[in-house]
Amino acid sequence: MESSQLSGIYCNSLTRYQRLLTREVFIGDVALGGNNPIRVQSMTTTDTMNTMATVEQSIRMIEAGCEFVRITAPSINEAKNLENIKAELRKRGYKTPLIADIHFTPNAAEVAARIVEKVRINPGNFADKKRFEFIEYTNNEYEAELSRIRERFIPLVKICKEYGTAMRIGTNHGSLSDRIMSRYGDTAHGMVESALEFLRICESQNYYNLVLSMKSSNPQVMVQAYRLLIARMKEENMNYPLHLGVTEAGEGEDGRIKSAEGIGTLLEDGIGDTVRVSLTEDPEFEIPVARALVGRYNNRANHNPIGELKNTLSVSKKDTIGLPNVHGLPYSPFEYKRRESFEVLNMGAHEVPRVIIDYSKHEKITAASLFAVGYNYSVPTDKWNLTDQACDFIYAGNHTVDFAIPGTLGVICNAAVWMNNSDNDRFYPMYEGNDFFIASKTHAALNFIRVESEEISSGNFDVKKLPANAVLILNTTNEHAMPSLRRAFISLVEGEIKNPVIIERGYSDISNDTLQLYSSTDLGGLLLDGFGDGVFIRANGNASPQMINSLGFGILQAARTRISKTEYISCPSCGRTLFDLQETTAKIRSRTDHLKGIKIGIMGCIVNGPGEMADADYGYVGSGVGKITLYKGREVVTKSIDASEAVDALIDLIREHGDWVEKNN
Repeated sequence: MESSQLSGIYCNSLTRYQRLLTREVFIGDVALGGNNPIRVQSMTTTDTMNTMATVEQSIRMIEAGCEFVRITAPSINEAKNLENIKAELRKRGYKTPLIADIHFTPNAAEVAARIVEKVRINPGNFADKKRFEFIEYTNNEYEAELSRIRERFIPLVKICKEYGTAMRIGTNHGSLSDRIMSRYGDTAHGMVESALEFLRICESQNYYNLVLSMKSSNPQVMVQAYRLLIARMKEENMNYPLHLGVTEAGEGEDGRIKSAEGIGTLLEDGIGDTVRVSLTEDPEFEIPVARALVGRYNNRANHNPIGELKNTLSVSKKDTIGLPNVHGLPYSPFEYKRRESFEVLNMGAHEVPRVIIDYSKHEKITAASLFAVGYNYSVPTDKWNLTDQACDFIYAGNHTVDFAIPGTLGVICNAAVWMNNSDNDRFYPMYEGNDFFIASKTHAALNFIRVESEEISSGNFDVKKLPANAVLILNTTNEHAMPSLRRAFISLVEGEIKNPVIIERGYSDISNDTLQLYSSTDLGGLLLDGFGDGVFIRANGNASPQMINSLGFGILQAARTRISKTEYISCPSCGRTLFDLQETTAKIRSRTDHLKGIKIGIMGCIVNGPGEMADADYGYVGSGVGKITLYKGREVVTKSIDASEAVDALIDLIREHGDWVEKNN
């Protein structure tokens, strides 16, 4: 099929919430896909050979709301022990389906498929050759290797078919085979094609009890891969259910922000049938986060209407490597390209996205108020010192600021207040919508205009009248917020409006934990598509400026649009983990969290080492009991270092490559 009609290209609609209808697949007695609820799952971190420890942790996960329990089975012995684990769980009255996680060992998968309800394989590891070398494959060599894989894979397919066992074909960015890499590169497209090869083999055997995933530690790659997979499945008349996850997301705030950006962006478009939030924490702590993300969409279909897109949307295959060509949409959802804008002061064009912090609800704004948002005043030197996460503007509302502000900070006031303070340097007005066009006075260099997305989509706000010194602050009251804001951005691009746009979202009556997830979805989803020149989060309740500031910078970092801190690509631990992952991550973070822009992979075992930390600059990987292997990129630098010396050795490695700076105390 050369082209495929799909109303939203990769989903049912870009403006109306509706679940993407996929094939119903049974994992044991639990139905997945179709009209079933979005399922939540996680993975044990215990040694699979420790039956009771794995059972007890599985029970804690189940009681926290886990609907599928995944257990690693790296060898035949672990695969065989799944029978004991399953028997003990069933003995205790727990019927939750079990999933065996397989990496390199087809024989283990064949054993596990006879015991558990589902097996997960990674096409890049399962029977495919991988040396992390660039190897040119001729067409004949490529097909010969694919035939070899087919022969090795079909026995597992037949077993799954015989035993009624489901299978997840889970592709991970960074663990693609050399064969796939040679043709498609380390790309979202390569991830999709790797999965499709295995899908076609399954279908040739009339086996359809399948689930797919496209995981990456980079939310941008992850989102593009899922969208592309759906478009490609549509071409081949496939509609398998999708498991969503951002792999190696890390811990704490960073892990939650990154997961919400990737998973939430897809959920907004009705994509996803099951979810796992991969945190470097005990697995039972993953479940509430996943449930909070999923639960947001229980009643989403009742949202207020959003203006439909004017053009019929379709995708067609390019002649090169098959990346879809988008028709009827002024941007590509399969490739990142920042919306074109011109520069206004320090916003737009090639400037990094800006962070605005709301101080309008504070009784008074003082110099001390700025300490929470990255500015520290030194009395001895009479100077302001900035951190890497110093916000760019504060919104003062109706307040005035009566002290000398830092030289890099701007203050935004309501227009009426600014009128009386217009001679104050770095004070800028904010107008409400069309009030700007009738204002008696405006700023010569920078004016903020707050507009609801619906006003732009409907044409009630005439964007063509915007002067070159105007920056839009775009917000929405629509419950279906991200698509509503995206619709306005589409209108701006179609109208060739190039003024910078700050994305504003307001939240009330939600916890700080929920605020973290919702804002990461709403703002992060737009940033991943190249929309937005800054973020402005407004929240009622107990969300402090410090928390909001950290959240804003975290969202920008997860979207890879503004790097302000060290990034940790840390696996969530499993039965293969060879050291205390949480303790080690905390130790490495305490020594390196000042290294702005450096990405450090912390992997519990060699299985997840060079592959799943593909994005990392440096890698710290468990390679044996008490032994660590260090990487620079994907290259092994030092093998089997004693764990007691490994963190120091990692620091030395960073020094050797010129990326170390001393921490300022």
